[in-house]
Amino acid sequence: MLVVTTEKIEGYKIVEVKGPAYGLIVRSRGLGGDIMAGLKGLVGGEIKQYTAMLEDSRKEAMDRMIKNAHLMNANAIVMMRYDSGEIGNNMSEIVAYGTAVVVEKL
Repeated sequence: MLVVTTEKIEGYKIVEVKGPAYGLIVRSRGLGGDIMAGLKGLVGGEIKQYTAMLEDSRKEAMDRMIKNAHLMNANAIVMMRYDSGEIGNNMSEIVAYGTAVVVEKL
């Protein structure tokens, strides 16, 4: 599956637009992580537990988006983007989205 953030894929032409594809994940930080983050917040610096959690979440959201595009019989996703938000006090939402398309090599 080709996944790009651009409108076009160099060397390919879009022959069919299948529609929006997305992958969504919601993760909770957990009490232990919140305590460690609070302590780290006092002295400053990167909170590595949260960085790792968000990296994993982005990967999972992208994997789910690709699976969604496969279900539409697409072989590429153009205009891929990420969005994120907070739900409540300790949950993060990550969504990967783009347009599922069928492309052919030029």
